[in-house]
Amino acid sequence: MPEQKEANEKPKNKKRVAMEINLAEIKKTIHRDFKDAKEFYLDEDNKRRLEDMGRLKRWFFTTIWLFKGLFLKLTHVRRIMLVVSLILIFVSASTTVGVNNVRVDSNLKIIGGIILLFILMLELKDKLLARDELIAGRSVQEALLPESTPKIPGWDVWLFSKPANDVGGDLIDYIYLKKDRFGLALGDVSGKGLPAALFMAKLQSTLRALINEVESIDELGTKINEIFHRDTVPKSFASLIYLELSSESNRLKMLNAGHIPPLILRNKRILPTEKGDRALGISRDSRFSTRTIELKKGDLLIVYSDGVTEAQNEQGEFFGYERLITLLPDLEGKNVIRAGEDILKAVKDFVGEAPRHDDLSILLLKKQ
Repeated sequence: MPEQKEANEKPKNKKRVAMEINLAEIKKTIHRDFKDAKEFYLDEDNKRRLEDMGRLKRWFFTTIWLFKGLFLKLTHVRRIMLVVSLILIFVSASTTVGVNNVRVDSNLKIIGGIILLFILMLELKDKLLARDELIAGRSVQEALLPESTPKIPGWDVWLFSKPANDVGGDLIDYIYLKKDRFGLALGDVSGKGLPAALFMAKLQSTLRALINEVESIDELGTKINEIFHRDTVPKSFASLIYLELSSESNRLKMLNAGHIPPLILRNKRILPTEKGDRALGISRDSRFSTRTIELKKGDLLIVYSDGVTEAQNEQGEFFGYERLITLLPDLEGKNVIRAGEDILKAVKDFVGEAPRHDDLSILLLKKQ
């Protein structure tokens, strides 16, 4: 019967579609993992050289250089174990040993495989220990984050921060100050991962310790810079936007230490703010100035880290400043939460399945 045949075909078609989807996902995962492996193990010089090679030659040298990169990242003892395991797997053959008229067949390839498996177990153990430490570090960072919508009379605020890895180097903070004053901060420490996260925590604690001890914002920048320059490793630096506001005024005081100038959305027009001073930690003698921004009712101030504009898709293209500028007028009239979610969605849709390379943070401020 045609109806019965069609009914039988439907489950088969569903299974076939499910299998094709699974195969496509597996292929996509393998492709992404292979790309990540090349990114991790190959240096920039080798990546450039591969671009000029033919397909067959590229595959050959990619294999050799990936193995070399893996080999050099192992400890000395594990390198020796790896060499022994490969010799046993690819060179040795089955051997027969006779002792007291008892003959024993031994396949050394199996022993080589066991040694290789043991190396894999050791590397996995190291990775899991490091992951547990990073998860604990991420928990600490999350505990230090302010609520996403702090309550400031006369203002709407939305804060967001997401690290590229388990922990990140972006700072975002809300500080209640004395006498109806409020502080908001967004910063970006050079580098990423655990070292950047440690410097970020130091920057945040320094900012909070000094904020009520200084007479002006420019003095705050000078003191933070002196401490950051003194206590961080060479060539480390941080950019920082610090905003101070009051519920009784529509004027903001701003410190910009080497950060991307914030943008103002006013009547669907984008107004960039002034370029900032030098980043923190570059020079001990850096000096900073206080800038004043006046926001009218309905104006939206957008402060963001370079994780927004430097987000990359699978083709290696950047989201870029122009895409952000094109997007912002559509946020006119929206509340800060909806506006922030629209920015995040635009970046996410652009990036697709590509891995994130930089921490992403956004601070939105709107005058009620």
